[in-house]
Amino acid sequence: MGCAYARGVENHSLPRTAAFFDLDKTVIAKSSTLTFSKSFYQGGLINRRTALRTAYAQFVFLLGGADHAQMERMREQISTMCRGWNVQQVREIVAETLHDLIDPIIYDEAASLIEEHHTAGRDVVIVSTSGAEVVEPIGELLGADRVVATRMVVGEDGCFTGEVEYYAYGPTKAEAIKELAVSEGYDLERCYAYSDSVTDLPMLQAVGRPHAVNPDRALRREALARGWQILDFHRPVRLKQRIPGFAVPPRPALVAAAAIGAAAATAGLVWYANRRRAMPL
Repeated sequence: MGCAYARGVENHSLPRTAAFFDLDKTVIAKSSTLTFSKSFYQGGLINRRTALRTAYAQFVFLLGGADHAQMERMREQISTMCRGWNVQQVREIVAETLHDLIDPIIYDEAASLIEEHHTAGRDVVIVSTSGAEVVEPIGELLGADRVVATRMVVGEDGCFTGEVEYYAYGPTKAEAIKELAVSEGYDLERCYAYSDSVTDLPMLQAVGRPHAVNPDRALRREALARGWQILDFHRPVRLKQRIPGFAVPPRPALVAAAAIGAAAATAGLVWYANRRRAMPL
């Protein structure tokens, strides 16, 4: 399927290139982490008060995005909230509800861009501040080749400790992209990047072809000043409506996919193996 937003996407066999996508409000219309709050509540992971608080946070996020201070507060709240959660239970909840919650909020324009980049022989990498247990299954659903996401420390009991092992945010996103370029042979000057938030400015600056998608006011100013293309994504659509023959996998398969998502979706992420370090809360 063609896409007006992909005009200028060229096909080059060498050197390798990639398209890096932020996830929330760039590929999907909401916050991926907050979208699962009702499911986490129904699964007994959070109480009603926390569910209402995350619903309010989602509302604020949709109204105007989140600046650095808000993102930091959100990180602290989510770290505290998930302390003690069983990782396997989280993966199963995400797998069970993935298509019901995420499929309807994928931007048609973003899905078309992903198709265009794959057709051009370009890898597609999702780079998200949300947790890996949420982002990896979404990346698999979208057909992404790799995923960069925040990772929480998991204790010997299989539960989150509440500490952050790797925080995919701001400069660390750009760092991950640059290290992927080294390990995968990407020519960053010919790579693409897409984001809605000024907090992703380092990621956008790391490539030769940055794009502001549904940008917040600060990113819009930066994009206009730098002459970057600004894209407007506004048509969420279910994948089965735009891909002939697309079918939702049976639930056991989804659970299995989520359980092995870390190995499948992050294959080749040498940067992570080399930089396993705890991030301060």
